Amino acid sequence: MAINASKFIAACALLAGATATFGMQNQCTAGSGPLVTPVLELYTSEGCSSCPPADKWASAFKGKDVVVQAFHVGYWDYIGWVDRFAAPAHTTRQREVAGRNRLRNIYTPQVVVNGRDWPQWRGAEQHISSQKEAAQVRIELRQLAADQFEATVTPVNAVAPVPAWAAYWTVTEHGHNSKVKAGENAGEFLKHDFVVRQYTQAGDYRSADATPKKLGFRSLAATPGHERQVNLVVFEPASGKTLQALSLQCAG
Repeated sequence: MAINASKFIAACALLAGATATFGMQNQCTAGSGPLVTPVLELYTSEGCSSCPPADKWASAFKGKDVVVQAFHVGYWDYIGWVDRFAAPAHTTRQREVAGRNRLRNIYTPQVVVNGRDWPQWRGAEQHISSQKEAAQVRIELRQLAADQFEATVTPVNAVAPVPAWAAYWTVTEHGHNSKVKAGENAGEFLKHDFVVRQYTQAGDYRSADATPKKLGFRSLAATPGHERQVNLVVFEPASGKTLQALSLQCAG
């Protein structure tokens, strides 16, 4: 059978283009280092008048080796302004953190560093950035497709691996803003970075098995015009202490 040369060339070009695209996506990878990357969680709300300074403070960590996550909560919505970034799962997580820290109440703004309540956060940027110790696990992240990611979590010490660990994924975005029209921040123009748009638990691993574990993740679509980070945090289930964390920011 004769093959139309022009169609054959066009098909090859499409295949080459698809292969190149897949290759570029798979070039977006990241690996953790020998020290634990600090994890900073900010619990905040657009309905809370004391939160904007904390939001601005958290933005100062852009470009630093810290995994920052701004969890917006909705329990201030009753005042009159609904925070569009809030999710019930964020409040649930904050209550879990409060339980581990033996706190009687949850509050905003709250800063949590490596699982521990950190009320003296003002002016503590350098101190938080330096909260590092030898890592017990290694994380490797890679992008498989536009909204599909995979992590490999490997205990560093094969002789005495961590007896138990858990993990969760977040998708965070920069450059969001809101013109607040009601509530405590009525009339304010609020700017947000590290906004948690997705929070997904990745399971508990209770054995002392040193075998690398692969964790898959399908994210929501990226919001056009906003830088996106896909984060994986590995922590001790009982204390919430960070064992390792890593962010992946891919172009496009």
